[in-house]
Amino acid sequence: MVRNSMKYVPWKDYKTITADLKEIYQATTEDEALLALEHFGDKWDEKYPQISRSWTAHWDNLNTLFSYPQDIRRAIYTTNAIESLNSVIRKATKKRKLFPTDESARKVVYLAIMNASKRWTMPIHHWKQALNRFMIMFEEQLTEYL
Repeated sequence: MVRNSMKYVPWKDYKTITADLKEIYQATTEDEALLALEHFGDKWDEKYPQISRSWTAHWDNLNTLFSYPQDIRRAIYTTNAIESLNSVIRKATKKRKLFPTDESARKVVYLAIMNASKRWTMPIHHWKQALNRFMIMFEEQLTEYL
């Protein structure tokens, strides 16, 4: 959401706006986040009204973040693995407009994923704390995988 918000912001305002957006998604509660969003709108709506409008329009999806503890939230909003993977798959399939069979499409996707996984060397920040919290909250679902 932050990356999408920053699309139309010139570099001179970039740091200030990202700091103000950080106040929203790092808020402790949903009420604090809504208050931060309101302050953001007061400060930036004259120059960039589309940002707060977008956050408000998508709030029903964004507010689910606040139902998780801080450890899990940090892992959620700092992890772009899914976005990265989707980008890799999209790039691999876009090059070839047509696939002769479903199997050939599966092979291209598989090879793209295998190639991308070689580059995934950076660990997720604070992963141990997040994993700990995941185990507490979702123990039944995770036990067979860990």
